[in-house]
Amino acid sequence: MRDHYSALGLDSAATLADIKKAFRQKASLHHPDRNTAADAPARFRAVQTAYEVLSDPEQRQAYDDNRRRNLLDSPIDTARTIWQGYFSQLLPHSTDLKAH
Repeated sequence: MRDHYSALGLDSAATLADIKKAFRQKASLHHPDRNTAADAPARFRAVQTAYEVLSDPEQRQAYDDNRRRNLLDSPIDTARTIWQGYFSQLLPHSTDLKAH
């Protein structure tokens, strides 16, 4: 799975304005008409795809949900949440498990 945020040089808290600005900068930098590097077309396509996903609220939400499921954002916090949910089902009286 490609990280669309890193393709644009952003973090997951980026606003739509941040996404648009980063897209314009990266697209200009990697556009094959301006950049003769062998990987420029591939980088340009990655930037375009990232912008298409992150600029659409529904696609971005689905992408963010998938990132969380794949532990890309915060693996330790996500794992803790998953395990707490699991243990709270097994041990209904222990709803507040503390990490040591």
